[in-house]
Amino acid sequence: MTKDGIKNFFEDYLGKESIFKNKKILQTSYTPDTIPHRDEQINEIAGVLAPVLRNEKPSNLFLYGKTGTGKTLSVLHVTNNLREISNSKDLPLKVVYINCKLKRVADTEYRLIASLAREFGQKNIPVTGLPTDEVYRLFIKNIEAGPNQIILILDEIDQLVKKAGDEILYNLTRMNAELKNTQVTFVGVSNDLRFANDLDPRIKSSLAEEDLNFPSYNALQLQDILLERSKGAFKDGSISEGVIEKCAAYAAREHGDARRALDLLRVAGELAERKNDLKVDIVHIDEAESKIENDLVVEVINTLPKQSQLTLLAIFDLYEKKGNEKFFTGDVYEVYMNLCIKCGLKPLTQRRLSDLIAELDMLGIINAKVISKGRYGRTKEIGLAMPQSSIPGLISQLRGWLSI
Repeated sequence: MTKDGIKNFFEDYLGKESIFKNKKILQTSYTPDTIPHRDEQINEIAGVLAPVLRNEKPSNLFLYGKTGTGKTLSVLHVTNNLREISNSKDLPLKVVYINCKLKRVADTEYRLIASLAREFGQKNIPVTGLPTDEVYRLFIKNIEAGPNQIILILDEIDQLVKKAGDEILYNLTRMNAELKNTQVTFVGVSNDLRFANDLDPRIKSSLAEEDLNFPSYNALQLQDILLERSKGAFKDGSISEGVIEKCAAYAAREHGDARRALDLLRVAGELAERKNDLKVDIVHIDEAESKIENDLVVEVINTLPKQSQLTLLAIFDLYEKKGNEKFFTGDVYEVYMNLCIKCGLKPLTQRRLSDLIAELDMLGIINAKVISKGRYGRTKEIGLAMPQSSIPGLISQLRGWLSI
């Protein structure tokens, strides 16, 4: 497209009337005034944390449940209201939220404590270089100079432990023993239902003084959530009959994930706009489902180790050559060896490659069926677990990541 063509495209775009009223309402970062079907959990959180308003330390709280069940939304809803009340009554309270999944924020003990110290006014901590004990000392010093009551929310806390080990939680939950003027209450949030059970008993007893489960939403509850959000997100008459129900049904199938339902509706609206359609129809929901699925696969593949990416590229290359013809572990290994030479990587053994194929199968990217070849032993028959149309794009991305 020429420069004039692009300018005309953007001019036309600005001249069109959007079907959205406020798209931000469908984003997962948006905090609504009301959270349907979470009154019980919100009341429970509020009951646990309320003592801060009397300058008393609440119990540490642990929230768990699958992705998209309203854990983060509910605790932020409660703490935002706590903050408003404490400000209006001049009460000494500070709420700090940390997403432990974010890189450069909580991928090491040093970075987490440095991030927390900065929250309390310590601006001159280098990215690396200081002993961790010194960063702790600065953190404690700054906390003592701040409000009497602190609520520290550690979202995706299981990711912190995976990256930095569970000793950091032991140190944090024992922090109150070192503090004279301030009390810190910890709220841990995790999508991993088994996370607390796998912790060191010393840490579990400190971190999860109270725990609260968030059950998955059912299809009818998801419909209520989507209807509530869609009223503010879309202009009147922009959603066809059956769209909300279809969105809710898709998300209910994915363990009742409200984030997934909201993403589906938002992406469907964006696809409708690109086609100049005046309404979101069921066909847009189907297209949005395929697009989101593909985006998730790309995200998973991007985080795989290089050897797994090479294995997957070998499988994709074979599929491009053979089409629906069957191929096996040995076929993949030959292509994989050639790719290793191009990449300058030392190839793994065929036995180890077979393990990587099994891991890709577990991730749902491929299908690998073990079959017996009699006296020649066993091998894996390999197929794809994704639409054929997505393979060329994934091959291109893999080659880019691997610099082949």
